[in-house]
Amino acid sequence: MIRHEIELVEVGPRDGLQNEAVILSTADKVTLIRNSVAAGIRRIEVASFVHPTRVPQMADAEAVCAQLEGLEAIRIGLVLNRRGAERAVATVVDELGAVVSASDGFGMANQGRTSEETASDAAAIFEIARNAGRRCQATISVAFGCPFDGNIAPERVAELARKLADAGAHEIALADTIGAAAPIQVEQVMHEVARAAPKIPLRLHFHDTRNMGVANAWTAVCSGAATLDASVGGIGGCPFALGATGNVASEDLLYLLTEAKIATGVSIEKVIALSRWLGDVMGRGPTSKLARVGPFRPPLPA
Repeated sequence: MIRHEIELVEVGPRDGLQNEAVILSTADKVTLIRNSVAAGIRRIEVASFVHPTRVPQMADAEAVCAQLEGLEAIRIGLVLNRRGAERAVATVVDELGAVVSASDGFGMANQGRTSEETASDAAAIFEIARNAGRRCQATISVAFGCPFDGNIAPERVAELARKLADAGAHEIALADTIGAAAPIQVEQVMHEVARAAPKIPLRLHFHDTRNMGVANAWTAVCSGAATLDASVGGIGGCPFALGATGNVASEDLLYLLTEAKIATGVSIEKVIALSRWLGDVMGRGPTSKLARVGPFRPPLPA
C-alpha cells in the first residue's frame, strides 16, 4: 500500500557527518540542523552520544544540543548503551534511537557486542528513555547484508523486530548499513518484519553504495513504509563498507516522492540549496545528483 504522505527523517547531522573525514564546527552543525528544519524537516538526528575517541565527529554532542532549544522538530539522539542514554536524556533530545545489529560480526566490530547483546542493550535504553519521558525506537543495522557474516536471513531480522516491539519500541528502522540491498530483498525483509511486529511503524534507512538507494526507497514506499531516512547531499557512509558512497541523498528522495505526488512537507528547493552549502563547507561542492542539476522543469509553451 502506497501512502499519500511519507515522513522524511534527516540523518545528515549524525549518520552523515560521523562518517566524514571533515569535522564540522559546532556552529556549522547547528546551522545544518536549523536550516533542515526551515526546509520542512520535522524529525532529525541531531547527534550521537558515543565515546569521543571512537567518533570524534560527534564529540560536541552536548554543545550542539545546547543550541537547539525551541527547535520545531523532533530531535533524535543515537545511543548504543546505558551511558549514552544517560547523556542523551540530560539534553534537549526528544527521542532516543538504539542500534541493534542483525549479525554478530557487525555487532562486535561496531559496538563490541553480539547481536543478542545489542538487543538487550536496546531494551535497557528504552527503559531509560521512558523514565525520562522521551520516545524510544531502534534501528536494526545490516538488515540486508553484513560485511563480516554475509547474507542475513529475513527471519533473523523479523525475530529481532519482535523482541524490540515487545521491549516497547515505538518504531523500528531497517538499515541497509553497507548498501548491499536490492529491491527484492527490501520487499522480503519488510514482509517478514511486518508479520512479526504488525503494529509497529517501519522506517527504512538506505545507503547508495551500489546505486540502489532510490530504487530501494521506492520499493519500501510500495511495501508500506511510513518513514524514510535520508542525508542532505548524500553525505556519510559506513567505515566497514568498501567503496561506500554515503547515505541516499535527501534531495534525491524528495524528487522521487514529489514526482509520485507523495506529500512530505519538505521544500526540495531549500534542501538542494542546503546541500550545495554543505558541499561548500566540506570543501567538495555538490555531491548528490539533484544538487548538481536541479529538478526537471519543462519549458513553458511558446
